[in-house]
This record gives sequence, structure tokens and C-alpha cells, in this order.
Amino acid sequence: MAFAQDLAGPPRVSSYVAENLVGELLYLQEETVVTAIRKEQPISQAPSNMYVLTDEDIRHSGATDLPTVLRRVPGLDVMQTSGADFNVSARGNNQTIANKLLVLVDGRPIFLDVQATVNWKLLPVTLPEIKRIEVLKGPAGAIYGFNAFDGVVNIITKSGAEMTGTTVQVGGGEYGTVSSAAIVGGQLGKVGYRLSAGHDQNQQWNHRNALAFRADKFNVVTDYAVNANDKLTFSGGLVDANRFDGPLAENLHLATRPSQGYTNVVYEGPSYFIRAYWTRYEDVADLNVNPLLAGLLKTTDRSGNPTNAITTNTYNLEAQHALELASAHHVLYGLNYRRNTAASNVLSVSGEEDRFGLYARYEWRLAEPLTLDAGARYELNTFINPTISPRAALLYRPWSDHTFRAAWTVGYRPPSILETYSRTQSTVTLPLPFPYNTPQLALSQGSNGLEPEKIVSYELDYQGWYLQHCLRLRASLFFNHITNLINARPVGPLRSSFVNDSGLADIYGGEVGVEYLVTSWVSGFANFAYQEIHQSFTDTVRRGGPRYKANAGLRVTTDYGVSAEGLVHVVGAATYPVSNVFSTFAPFYPPGSTAPDPHVGSYTVVNLRTGYCFWKTQSSAGYTRSAEAAVSAFNALNDKHKEHPLGETLGSRVMGWLTFHY
Repeated sequence: MAFAQDLAGPPRVSSYVAENLVGELLYLQEETVVTAIRKEQPISQAPSNMYVLTDEDIRHSGATDLPTVLRRVPGLDVMQTSGADFNVSARGNNQTIANKLLVLVDGRPIFLDVQATVNWKLLPVTLPEIKRIEVLKGPAGAIYGFNAFDGVVNIITKSGAEMTGTTVQVGGGEYGTVSSAAIVGGQLGKVGYRLSAGHDQNQQWNHRNALAFRADKFNVVTDYAVNANDKLTFSGGLVDANRFDGPLAENLHLATRPSQGYTNVVYEGPSYFIRAYWTRYEDVADLNVNPLLAGLLKTTDRSGNPTNAITTNTYNLEAQHALELASAHHVLYGLNYRRNTAASNVLSVSGEEDRFGLYARYEWRLAEPLTLDAGARYELNTFINPTISPRAALLYRPWSDHTFRAAWTVGYRPPSILETYSRTQSTVTLPLPFPYNTPQLALSQGSNGLEPEKIVSYELDYQGWYLQHCLRLRASLFFNHITNLINARPVGPLRSSFVNDSGLADIYGGEVGVEYLVTSWVSGFANFAYQEIHQSFTDTVRRGGPRYKANAGLRVTTDYGVSAEGLVHVVGAATYPVSNVFSTFAPFYPPGSTAPDPHVGSYTVVNLRTGYCFWKTQSSAGYTRSAEAAVSAFNALNDKHKEHPLGETLGSRVMGWLTFHY
């Protein structure tokens, strides 16, 4: 939520409301977003379901990672499987490998095409650098292409001018948790700059003496004002990490040592941009079998090596232009080319993939209250036939403070390089007398003939302002039809391959929420999400997720430097698919061991934070210098729970924070 207490940058409200607010200068401000159409617009005029989290939301949460912050968004499914790994998806699509949500940093994708994953612990940005997070729920392939199957999370960072000075933040607490960042930013004439470094680490939940994760981050961003309207931006960064405790992939727990670097250049003006970037990802993973299966299975590459080494490169070039044909007609069009390469000992060949996309969007203000937004994207891919991802939305605004939206969207996710070219083997040894204990070789491989996964989505939304912009009500209904999900399954004796599951899933439900401003120093929110999953999919491709989730929060900020926030997340029980490997080998488990229970009970997470700003002054350069001490508690009620049947049991964690800006 964003609050306005001066007249600079007033929110978009009706003239009547504005006149009555001039005296008190207290109201909820409507956000502007860029993610829906890659162009700035008020959230009430966006053709997609949007939710915004601000830098204050991140700071007051006391979170050490973004998935914890995203828990408050209705309709997002956040699953923590270990001290090192999260999965985030939308509306019933969360699995052990969540591969259908596009994540951006300042519009640049950090979704790894080759693996079809997002490494949430490897985000090339520290938390104090983030200005806001825009969340788009629902397919967005018409603009963003294949990877936006579930939606888009766009992490927008602060400019150098907005971070003028030096910011240092250090947090530490239980389970060996450290979260630190140092940022230097400023503006020198036409040049803005921001340099940052960060270090994060924490121990395992189940083995608090063992490290779960360690990461070091370095990032630099510079921009040059070419003229009054155009800007040239250069950025680059590196993240080096070690995940001792994740990620989780069915019956494997992968201890990985990933690193990711990038360079990015953008030239942008009021109505266009051109972007080019390169991303390199390297990882070495130990293929550790689940402890229940450790004496029965050994997974390796095709040469018997138990270590997976992979190097991927992504090269991307894209351009976009917007035009006003007339006062009621707006056109946006663009294109992009992306090339992915991968070399790995678990690939049958060195994988290569080319993607080319053309898209166009047309906005027509039919009449004063009605707006039609329609578009489509034509996409070529190495592995599949050409696809067309259409989208249409109708916005009805009978009054300035009330918006109704109806949308229809089609999206795709093509098979990844790993799903196409992977090749691994497992040695199966049963604890039986000779000759039945002879090791057997099982092969798993990719497939060339896969169809893209497909989603058809329908949605109805409402947003309205009440009580002179002190309360906002939002509500949504959705229906998603999903087909052709890709899954690894047996195709013969001791043989498995990636195939398109012949089943389908109909996922439907709704979300409702309010944000409210009680006084100038007390604000809060509450939301509720409900979903039903009806499907004929089988095995681990089955959709899983809780029927309901509820979130609520209350924030207090005083003129005396004291702030506090309490967040409550209630998640209903869920059943997630577990690999049939566990049931197959259940008779051979050690005494006292049982197969994993696919059912996960409901849980409640209460997160608390309180802080005190003990120093605040104005610098000679005109920016505010400050210092704050804070204490935060994750899962303060210590509701010990799992968020996936194969995940770790999560407990509570208390941390202390110091933040200086000078």
C-alpha cells in the first residue's frame, strides 16, 4: 500500500474526493504499474489483475527473502521446501518444481529457460534496493511470451538518485541467519549510479548445525540521460552461491553450487525501448537420493558420474514501440529474439534453443466508461510448432473510483532443453538374496516430440474505492483450463521419459481483499483466496494446493520513530503428488520407515517486526540520513509445519536488524 500525505504526485481520484481531501491530506494512493502492458498506467486501468508491494511493505515485513514477502498476495502459492529453496506460482500450479511463473528484475527476465525454474535465492538484487514489486496474476504470454504461463512478478529497483548516499543493512539471528547489504548511489550530472553488495546465509531447519545456504551478490547500475526524454542504462552483476539443502526434485535432493552473472543495456524513451542482455548460469549439483531411497537407488549421468555440471547462456534482444493513433486508440507492438545454449553431462547433446516472438496490443476506448484491450503474440521455437497467444480484456468504469474487468487469455510453456535432451541413469539394488540383488540399470531421458503446455484463462475483476479513498476493495473470479502438462513417467521396463500427460485440469476460484487506512499512523489489509482443482492428470504432474488461504496485516508508524507490523498467513490443508518411486520401494525401507504422506496439514504463520528510528537528519545534499534498529520474528507462534510432503519442518526464527542511510 502507498500513502500520500502531501500534494506532490496526487493519486488519481475523482474531483469531488480530491476537493474533500485537500484539507486533511490523508488517503490511500492508487499505484501506477508498468508490468501489465510494459507501459506506465494507473492500476485501475490495467487490463490484467495487478497487485503491488512497496519498499515499505518489504522493510516492515522483516523478511530475508522475497517469497516470504509474496505470501501476502492473494492467489499466489508460496511453498518453502528447505532452508535454501522456495517455489512460487499462482492459482493452484505450485509443485516441487514451479516452472510457470515469469520473474523479472526491471523488466529483464531472470527465469532460467533451460531448466524452466527460478532460483529465488539467486536474485541479483538486495532487498533495500527494491522500490516495488508488481505481481500480475494470470497468463501474460501475449506480451511476455512463453514463460509467463501463470503470471509475472516484476521486481522494480530504485534509481541511483533515489538511493543517494550510502545504505548499510545487517540482519542476523537464529539458525545462523545473516542478511546483509551495502549500497552506494547518487547522481552526477546526467549520470546516475548504484553499486551494491550483499551476503546471505542460513542453516537448515532440520539440522541447525548444518549450513543450508550461502550467497554473495554484486551489482552495478548506471544510467545516462541522453536528453530530456531518453535514457541509456547499463547494468551487470554476479551471484555466487552454495545450496547445501536444496532444491527438491521428486526423489532427489540436489546440493548445488550455482553462480549467475549478467550484463544488460537498455535505451528507452517515452514511447519505446530497446534492450539487450546476456545471462550466464553455471551449476554443479550432487545428485543425492532421498534418505529413504539411499540404500536402494543411485542416480548418475549416463557415464556413472553422480555429479551434474551444467553451463547455460541466454542471449536476448528485444524492442517495443507505442503509438497514439487518436485520442481513443492506442497501439503497442514489439519483437524479441532469444537464444539459449546448454552444455551438461546430463544432456545427450549440447542443447540449443532459439525463440522469436512478435506481439501487438490494441487499446480502444469505445465510450467514456468502456475500454477494449486486445492483443496477440506469434512465437517460434526450436522444439515446437508456431504458437499464437491471444488475449482480450474489457474494462468498464461507470465511475472514476470503480472498475470492472473481464479478460480471456491463452498461454503456452514449451518444453525446456532439459526436458528435451536430458539423459540420466539410476542403479537399482534391492536388499534381497542372490541372485535377486543384482544391480539393475534404469534410464531416464528427454523427448523430442513434446507439445507445449497450454492454459486457457477466464477472469472477472473489480476494484473500488470507499470512505474517501481510505479503503479499497478488490475481488476476482477465475477459471483456468490446463492441458498437455509435461511429466517424466515410465515408458517401458526400467525406462522413463518426458511425455505430455493426456489429462487436464480445471482450476477455478476467487479472491477478495481490502486495504484500509485507519489514521495517518495505522493501516492494514486483509484478503482471502479460495480455489478448487478438478483434474485427470496422474503421477507427479497432478496439480496440488490448498483450497483456501487468508492473509491479514496491521502496521503502525509513529512520529516518534517507532514502527510495528504484524502479519498473519493461514493456509489450508493440501495434498501434493509424490513420486510413485516411494510406494514402489516401500517394502524395502529400513525398519520403522514409512512412505511420505502426500497430505500436508493446515498451518498458520505469524510474522512480527518492530523498529525504532533513533537518528534522523537532513544532509547538505537534501536527502534524509537515518538509522533504525529492529527485531523481527518469523513464525512467531512456532507453528511447526511442512509446506510439502518432502519438505523440511519449519519452525520459528528471531532476528535483529540495523539499517543506516547516510
